[in-house]
Amino acid sequence: MSRLPRRRMLVASAVAALGTLGTLAAHKVTIALVMKSLDDPFVIAMVEGAKNYQRHYASQLDLTTRGTARETDIDGQIRLVEELIDARTNAIVIAPADSTALMPAAAKAIGAGIVVIAIDNPFDAAAEEAADVSIPFVGPDSRKGARLVGAYLGKRLRPGDEVGIIEGTQGGHNAQERTAGFRLAMDAAGARVVAVSASDWSAGRGRVAALAMLGEHPRLRALLCGNDNLAMGAVEAIRASGKTDKVYVTGYNNIEEIDPMIRDGRVLATVEQFAAKQAVFGIDVALKALAENRRQEDLSQFIETPVQLVTKETSKTLRMGAVQA
Repeated sequence: MSRLPRRRMLVASAVAALGTLGTLAAHKVTIALVMKSLDDPFVIAMVEGAKNYQRHYASQLDLTTRGTARETDIDGQIRLVEELIDARTNAIVIAPADSTALMPAAAKAIGAGIVVIAIDNPFDAAAEEAADVSIPFVGPDSRKGARLVGAYLGKRLRPGDEVGIIEGTQGGHNAQERTAGFRLAMDAAGARVVAVSASDWSAGRGRVAALAMLGEHPRLRALLCGNDNLAMGAVEAIRASGKTDKVYVTGYNNIEEIDPMIRDGRVLATVEQFAAKQAVFGIDVALKALAENRRQEDLSQFIETPVQLVTKETSKTLRMGAVQA
């Protein structure tokens, strides 16, 4: 299959599916939201955004929300997709736990006539090519977001300063892209990345990784973390190591739990990628595809959603905006 680099930008103000749902009014459609750990604050925000959206259009849209017990439960997600294929769901909007391992199940769903859209974490391009499918990714440019927070940190570092990166699961394209963005920002600042540790997105693993880095690299000046859970674990490790106010920490996602740490300086900055709206973006793309009876391969490959740097100065404004939304 020839994969053309179709890409468009989707901003929050542009997402309104009123016209789409009006087209679909003649028959109700079923869309399944397949997530990773339903205990993760970022996932919870995405699910709540999707449910709130569906409540407004319950007569036209049935929404099923499924998730796993653990972030890394790849087999669990595969089983969920298989069940949705058997249930003849019209569309699946999925945040894949692994960018490659979920491909066979996703390709099977597409073969069964189901529209498949990825959010939060895109499928691997090589895996798509091998499976001869194209799965749109509706979400942010993770490398861009990581460079934003890395550049903000870089202004506080001196050339030669040592930093570490605590990244998410190695099988996740978003984890890889955030690490790449962190590295680019540190290169621009003249800082040295002396350690990189893969984790599972959890605070506990973030603490373990941070403790190891702090022990091996006593001159460490900063820890760039792939998400806010990891950042919270890093903060705890810094406290336990007696290095509070000596090591910068950055996060990613702007979950509610990180806000107090941003405000008191334990976390220097994070990245807002609008979790509640991101799931709605994915559902909107699926709805339009169903309404227009479009083929999977004709959908834009990357529908980019916004990212925004969050610091102590901007945290309050962003949080108020999220509440109003």
